[in-house]
Amino acid sequence: MIDVVEVRSLLAAHDQSHILQFWDNLSDIEKEELLKDIKSTNVPEATSYFQSSIATLEETKKLDDLMQPIPSHLYGAVSRTSSEDLELYENIGLESISNGQVGVLLLAGGQGTRLGVTYPKGMYDVGLPSHKSLYQIQAERIRKLCELAEERTGKYGTITWFIMTSEHTKEPTLEFFKKHNFFGLNKNDVILFEQGMLPCFTLDGKIILDNRSKISKAPDGNGGIYRALQDNGLLRVMETRGIKYLHAHSVDNILVKVADPIFIGYCIHKKADCGAKVVEKSSPTEALGVICSVNGKFQVVEYSEITLETAMKQDDDGKLTFRAGSICNHFFTADFLRNVATKFESDLKLHIAKKKIPFVSSNGQRCIPDKPNGIKMEKFIFDAFQFSDNLVVWEVSRDEEFSALKNSDSVGKDCPKTAIKSLYRLHKKFLEEAGGIFDGNSDCICEISPLISYAGEGLKKIINEKPLKSPVLLKKPNEPIIYGGIQNNHQG
Repeated sequence: MIDVVEVRSLLAAHDQSHILQFWDNLSDIEKEELLKDIKSTNVPEATSYFQSSIATLEETKKLDDLMQPIPSHLYGAVSRTSSEDLELYENIGLESISNGQVGVLLLAGGQGTRLGVTYPKGMYDVGLPSHKSLYQIQAERIRKLCELAEERTGKYGTITWFIMTSEHTKEPTLEFFKKHNFFGLNKNDVILFEQGMLPCFTLDGKIILDNRSKISKAPDGNGGIYRALQDNGLLRVMETRGIKYLHAHSVDNILVKVADPIFIGYCIHKKADCGAKVVEKSSPTEALGVICSVNGKFQVVEYSEITLETAMKQDDDGKLTFRAGSICNHFFTADFLRNVATKFESDLKLHIAKKKIPFVSSNGQRCIPDKPNGIKMEKFIFDAFQFSDNLVVWEVSRDEEFSALKNSDSVGKDCPKTAIKSLYRLHKKFLEEAGGIFDGNSDCICEISPLISYAGEGLKKIINEKPLKSPVLLKKPNEPIIYGGIQNNHQG
């Protein structure tokens, strides 16, 4: 039994005594729940986070004079790399996969609220002919990549898939994977874990109650991965399994090349402890943060943190000076993750966002505000770049590797319709490069199962010089057309 006297003293010391304001009207069960909630919250740490994040907010200033672009020797690009070097990097990556040295860190803590659904975003049926979910598409890319590595090296190695969920998405995600037999992966190689939660605060620093006996909390951001790996014992799992290299990415990029062997091989070849895959910014005002050096340390600088004049700067070749658009796609060595988790995690910057957060009024009623009334705090995964001894950047084609899925179709951007079109265009390109001839040049429905091809390879023997007409769906003979997604009555 947790001592309420001790808790009262703790809360008073941090100006949070209001958390117990309904204590006398709670049932014994509610009292026990509230005390456990307080104990698990780490009030001293949370209040210090609030104070430091507010101070950081007040100190926000333009970073123009402190910024330098990524040095050219650390900034590789597919478009500037010879086919021989691309093959070298790919071979290094595939060799590491065959040796079981590669893992994937999937950032999947978000629910599909902005998509208009109430379940985890990874379970979303985007609306492809196959009706595959984001989870299934990425699982099948992992399966195919293991096959490709075995074909290249003669040795089969597994890719361990670490999936970071939140308090609200872990159980639905686990049930979804069980329902679909882990999409053909060995269930022991799919490891789900929860990111941490941080309390929500009023604008004047009071922890918000969600109801009379529960503190309002929100996930601690994708930067919570470092502490979560440590707290869940996964750094030890990596060591036991011999995993040396991790590819980290968000779940909502339909074009993501999971465990991309070229990217991994490039980072290994450069002896990097940390790598970032980027796309070239489409315009100075595109709302993508850019990776650059600030006071000699690498970081992501948001568009709002620089002036338009700096955003518009160009190199001699006409390209934007600050063009390395961050897409939440990273390489880490296991040693780097361990160092951040054990030595530097407490130094990660806190970011705050003003939100409309449900709260309990003084009479105990739960209220839904009509305007922002509090803040949520979170850490970002890229804020660990500053601790890297050797960070490298790898620029890829947006059309081939980045199409975010964040909004409903009504927004018209980063939505199911745009994601589907991006994948159709890419798969049509793969088929045309393999010798396929389409009837007409207009957009068409074109989907290739990841179990057929990871990134366009192996299609020539299937397609060469065959006439093709929309819709085109390439899949394994025993692969059902409808399999594994939650259907949402998409059009198309």
